[in-house]
Amino acid sequence: MDAIILQVLNGLDKGSAYALIALGLTLIFGTLGVVNFAHGAIFMLGAFCAVTLQRILSLSYTVVDETRTDFLGNPLKVDVPYVEGWFGEATGQAIIEWSVPLAILFAIPVMLLIGFIMERGLIKHFYKRPHADQILVTFGLAIVLQELIKYFFGANPIPTPAPDAFTGSFDFGAMIGFAENAIIYPYWRMIYFVFALVIIGAVFAFLQFTTFGMVVRAGMADRETVGMLGINIDRKFTIMFGIAAAVAGLAGVMYTPINSPNYHMGMDFLVLSFVVVVVGGMGSLPGAVLAGFMLGILEAFASMNWIKDILPGIDQIIIYLVAIVILLTRPRGLMGRKGVMEE
Repeated sequence: MDAIILQVLNGLDKGSAYALIALGLTLIFGTLGVVNFAHGAIFMLGAFCAVTLQRILSLSYTVVDETRTDFLGNPLKVDVPYVEGWFGEATGQAIIEWSVPLAILFAIPVMLLIGFIMERGLIKHFYKRPHADQILVTFGLAIVLQELIKYFFGANPIPTPAPDAFTGSFDFGAMIGFAENAIIYPYWRMIYFVFALVIIGAVFAFLQFTTFGMVVRAGMADRETVGMLGINIDRKFTIMFGIAAAVAGLAGVMYTPINSPNYHMGMDFLVLSFVVVVVGGMGSLPGAVLAGFMLGILEAFASMNWIKDILPGIDQIIIYLVAIVILLTRPRGLMGRKGVMEE
């Protein structure tokens, strides 16, 4: 039982990332009808927002420390981060240490702006083009963004640690009545899962309970009729593209302590996220979230050693096998609208 619970936790961790990226993809496809192969790159840009803020907060100036000397007895020159000089040593160190959570505030306007520029500058020209054209141009954009990140940040992963208060693990088993040390799980992975639930809940609440969200949902169902009512639905869809970019970017920000950012991390998640969208149902937001967590849990169980001994490599293909079965038996996905992907 403890092994099962541990794999469920691992699956929820992976599923959180899949669900957040797939949610953004589905928002874009559902509102604009665009297959955005650059969405994984947006996830990557979010992660590098955290890296950028960490580097900004670590900028320093050199001072002479009279209390410390080198082996020749000369006073040492030490680098002092500007935030320590401005706010004091203790506060400055705390700000640097909490750079990943603070990067959420930094990433939101940055990712919204990136989303607006991407939609207005490129995507809008491909609304009425075939999906193949959309895939080619957005995939090309993803490669360009990937190479820009590689140029400015290098090819190696960049460690971006979580705050010290959340770097350890806690005894999840003891908390639910198991023996001590039966189920040990990292703090930050649980925080990521809770963060994903908050973001998903916020997106659904925004679409369900605000006037803007109601108009967007109406536009997703019948764009022409909403436009005839005098509503500038194109502007609202542009804002939704920015929101989708922000969701993927925040997913990338919070994922940095789990997987050190690198220039190809967007591509690593891109294909899996599209599989999640297809399994959940193209254009279905609940389907994308459900499929994300479901496939994350399946992948976690498939990675168990005794299963891999029976079926070597099953952990690498389980998601694609599920996708094949779903597409053969229910082409529109688990919660897709009737007629979508069934022609």
